Amino acid sequence: MLILEMFRIAGQSIRANFFRAFLTMLGIIIGVAAVITMVALGSGAQRAINEQLDSLGGNILSIRTGQGFHRGVANTDNKLTTRDANAVASDVESVMAVVPELSTRKQIKLGNKNRNLSIVGTTPNFPEVNQFELTYGQMFTAGDDAAKKRVAVIGGGVPAVLEKDPALLIGQNLTIEGTSFEIIGIFAEKGSIGFSNRDEYIFVPLQTAQYRIAGTDKIDSISVQVSNSVSIEQAMIDVERILRREHKIIPGANNDFTLSDRKQFLNMQQEAAKIFSALLAGIAGISLIVGGIGIMNIMLVTVTERTREIGIRKALGATRMNILTQFLIEAMSLCIAGGTIGILLGGSASVLLANLAGWQTPISVEAVTIAFLFSAGVGLFFGIWPARKAAALDPIQALHYE
Repeated sequence: MLILEMFRIAGQSIRANFFRAFLTMLGIIIGVAAVITMVALGSGAQRAINEQLDSLGGNILSIRTGQGFHRGVANTDNKLTTRDANAVASDVESVMAVVPELSTRKQIKLGNKNRNLSIVGTTPNFPEVNQFELTYGQMFTAGDDAAKKRVAVIGGGVPAVLEKDPALLIGQNLTIEGTSFEIIGIFAEKGSIGFSNRDEYIFVPLQTAQYRIAGTDKIDSISVQVSNSVSIEQAMIDVERILRREHKIIPGANNDFTLSDRKQFLNMQQEAAKIFSALLAGIAGISLIVGGIGIMNIMLVTVTERTREIGIRKALGATRMNILTQFLIEAMSLCIAGGTIGILLGGSASVLLANLAGWQTPISVEAVTIAFLFSAGVGLFFGIWPARKAAALDPIQALHYE
């Protein structure tokens, strides 16, 4: 019953000076809300990156044209060809599939709409390796590639760019630099990966892109799908060996291509997101500490204002522990009330961001629990000094305090 009475007195004290109590709690409210919102944003970023990692497919290597040197002069000429892709496919046992690509940007016209978009020449196995799904139509075939047919499969974001209904685009013709291409398929949207948004790409057969659009027999990149039974590191060694052989690179000379695990970039993004989330949560935690200092300050003022009350309570038999507990409960009540409001505010901000900005902001139960306990701990920690000061007052001097 004594503890309940102390909580009742603490509630009366807060209500008696509500505006001052609210200003005191403001630092805790902002801190808790910031912790929950920042952790929700960080969790959303982690989830988005994990989804991107899943969408990349398993064990994918990327081969791109690298910068070589000849007599100390940089040489950035494209060295990759379809012959390289064929050599990797036939000579590396651990390879399941190889997808060569040639990318360029061209003016696209469909009806009265004119846009500058990326054109990707590739092979029919592109969707399987890169985990793309067709929502309309079909993928071009190896026969279309061999015949250099003018057919195209467009990314899921292209209809919106061209302001067209995707269901009505199959069979229509779009013009790429004056050359007409028939739309035979539309991919489902996947979202951007890093700085690349393949939803706004137009895919055509590789040889069509080489000889009808770009005018070159080179390619820009090769995607290599590695068997799950082989480590990605071993596959990289095998692929590098074959490419060095094809490019006649002597031992000790630099590669004129770059070979990387496609997931490395997103793994780096994932680590950066973790660090950024921890940094934001740390900054929000600092605001909790600042709020705790404000509570300690106001509690010291409260002790001074209630010195005579403390003297009367001690004269009536209250012990040092009773006074200490009373002021600790008042400090913790301020923090718990502020923490509760902060949780509601942080949760509302997370939901608002999710609805307005389209971000994934899952509210973490762990973050809510930690923020609430931390706010209560702040009240306990910063309330100890004022409470001890109140408990240590001499009753006779306190009764004579004006």
